[in-house]
Amino acid sequence: MPPSEFFFEHITEEIRIQIEGMQALNARLGRHHLPPDAAACADGIDEAANAISRLLVLAQDLKQIATGSLSVSPAPYQLRDLMDDVQARWISRVGQGGVTLLVSCVGEPAMAAVVDAHRLHQVFDGFIGLAISGVRRGAVEASLEVTPLADGTLQLVGRVRGAGEATEGNLSGSLEEVTARFGLETAMGAALSQRLLETLEGHCRTELNAGGGETAVFTLTAPLAPAAEMVPGEHAAERVAHVLIVDDNATNRMVAETLCEMFDCTAETAVDGIEAVELARTGRFDLILMDIKMPRMDGVAATRAIRALDGPAGQTPIIALTANADPEDAAGYIAAGMIGVVEKPMKPEHLLRALQQALGQDKAQAA
Repeated sequence: MPPSEFFFEHITEEIRIQIEGMQALNARLGRHHLPPDAAACADGIDEAANAISRLLVLAQDLKQIATGSLSVSPAPYQLRDLMDDVQARWISRVGQGGVTLLVSCVGEPAMAAVVDAHRLHQVFDGFIGLAISGVRRGAVEASLEVTPLADGTLQLVGRVRGAGEATEGNLSGSLEEVTARFGLETAMGAALSQRLLETLEGHCRTELNAGGGETAVFTLTAPLAPAAEMVPGEHAAERVAHVLIVDDNATNRMVAETLCEMFDCTAETAVDGIEAVELARTGRFDLILMDIKMPRMDGVAATRAIRALDGPAGQTPIIALTANADPEDAAGYIAAGMIGVVEKPMKPEHLLRALQQALGQDKAQAA
């Protein structure tokens, strides 16, 4: 490995480790009853740490594209679910001010393609980030149009339309120009989107909007996923576990879903305890990861309600997913009917430990 690559890998890894440590310490600090000013400072630290983590991911992916080492893992995926995921990824980052994100999918609702969903998420992320940067109010529209082709493949046309008060030329500018206007993270995200499309053998263009601003339009083709590959029964037979992730924070849900995918687990999500109880009532989950502090119904109350259900649904293993993991807190969770605690921020080894607790060592090891 050339010296420059050696230092890049080691420096980025060291930064990642230090950032994770800072996030863990900040989470521990957040367990205390902080005065408003101190709580705001802790929130600022967490926001800055998350921004640095995103920059590291962008830098590593851009470098892998440049060296031809980027991994792409296509798999059958329902495209409407993909757009639902895009909306979930951005729900906590837009809507707090005057910007609204509108997401849609045009095509057969159950249409599925063999794609790398994570890479397509990144493509949308880059264009959406660019569209909302520097905009105080307006609507950003993200859409995916799916069209079957005569050769049995699908044409995917994605569009991200910027708010009306944005100016054109965002995508055509150099990395330095876009960085100067919108910041480094936005510029790197947009650059990654375009490089990823090249890797996926797609292409991108811009269209000027009548009211100002521009629309990023990208096109690529993907194989149609055979219907048999999307049958729930077959998919369930191959998976390690089907997990219910309960958390009111969209970012936390996304991280947990990504980790579940790493271990060949499927997942569904709920945003509070009330939704969790209704989903658990179906009895289709092997494990429930339960946040503690949530609106409407917290995790402890939801656990007690699930334990009161009749049949196997009431016996589903539940593990607390929380930053409040001190022994006295954990004892309360166990008393409510949980079988263990996983501390936030969640890491792969944390999920593996949860699988071992809930499913047994042999089945968890299959992950």
